[in-house]
Amino acid sequence: MATTDTKYIFVTGGVVSSLGKGIVAASLAKLLQARGYNVTIQKFDPYINIDPGTLNPYEHGECYVTNDGHEADLDLGHYERFLNIPTSRANNITSGRIYQNVIRKERRGDYLGKTIQVIPHITDEIKRNVKLLGQKDNYDFVITEIGGVVGDIESLPFLEAVRQLKWELGKNCLCVHLTYVPYINAAGEFKTKPTQHSVKQLQEVGIQPDILVLRTEKTLQEDLLCKVALFCNVSRDAVIQSIDMPTIYEIPLLLQDQKMDEAVLRKVGIEPGEKPELKAWRNFLAKLKNAKEGLTIALVGKYVELQDAYKSIDESLLQASIYNDKKLNLVSIQSEHLTPENVEAKLQGCDGVIIAPGFGQRGVEGKLIALRYTREHQIPTLVSAWVCSVWLLSLLAMYWAMPMLTRQRLLPKVCTE
Repeated sequence: MATTDTKYIFVTGGVVSSLGKGIVAASLAKLLQARGYNVTIQKFDPYINIDPGTLNPYEHGECYVTNDGHEADLDLGHYERFLNIPTSRANNITSGRIYQNVIRKERRGDYLGKTIQVIPHITDEIKRNVKLLGQKDNYDFVITEIGGVVGDIESLPFLEAVRQLKWELGKNCLCVHLTYVPYINAAGEFKTKPTQHSVKQLQEVGIQPDILVLRTEKTLQEDLLCKVALFCNVSRDAVIQSIDMPTIYEIPLLLQDQKMDEAVLRKVGIEPGEKPELKAWRNFLAKLKNAKEGLTIALVGKYVELQDAYKSIDESLLQASIYNDKKLNLVSIQSEHLTPENVEAKLQGCDGVIIAPGFGQRGVEGKLIALRYTREHQIPTLVSAWVCSVWLLSLLAMYWAMPMLTRQRLLPKVCTE
């Protein structure tokens, strides 16, 4: 089902970070895709790094690698898993890449000696990248997630570009704003003031959100939703709540039940039509809930205490388990803490082991201890290429640092162990 012009949807966040903009964006994209539209998602990150490839996982979670080898934000993994479409370097843009492109053009003389400024040169480059996917691949909808939180100084050029695009594209452009509604336990009530302030901050830069998604731990009452609609200048049918769910794969159904996709389509001038059944999606969730037989997999890595550090590995294991009617029990083991004395207690009884990647030498010894145990006890094991390369480089460095006669004596032993 094709539309006349590409529609651009921006997803912004307020109050606090880590509300789940990526999941909401992917869920909305899934609902539109289920209606027959050609949809893609891109992520704009306001940090100065050229890409997340050199970012510490403690800073930014996992680095997701796209089909064309681009090192991208972890949200692109969610995009691919929800939509079952490949992403590329065009789907993830950082402030660093925007400024790099502008400076390259300035050095080539493309601007004919003009003074380079945030407006219009940086914002024009942002807008060019926003519209690039829609112009190149003829998508019906391009959903753009803006990283960070409204009010961050780093996000201002992106928000200014969104303001300009809303003015230029008219009804072919809308903004979905995700905010947090906290519950004050001592008072026994939800507070909407943070959401009101977040919307006001967005309005201060010239953007009126078209749809609000309220992130909350519990279901919100109707009177509270009406209050948010009144105070934030949006219609009641455009106030959606995103409550905590047992799994992120239930979010598309939660949003569909509140007719978020219908609200989006009407705001861009499209009659929604018949509600899609999402049979395959519902069957997947049914298999998830009905799985009884357990499957224990150990994940040995440096950053296992971080929820997002190995997100794609976690999700791959979950989906593989679901499609095989298994209930996944994922055991996270920090490789630094593994020793020959405790490895048996930690890995005994596991159906399989995955040795996860990590920067630097720290934790490698523990991974090798785990590998030896799984080999000796014939436990199925998957090792990341990064771990193998670190082990081989360490071995070669040690080998070439030895005197020639010592190398000759050790070589047969090293090659056969």
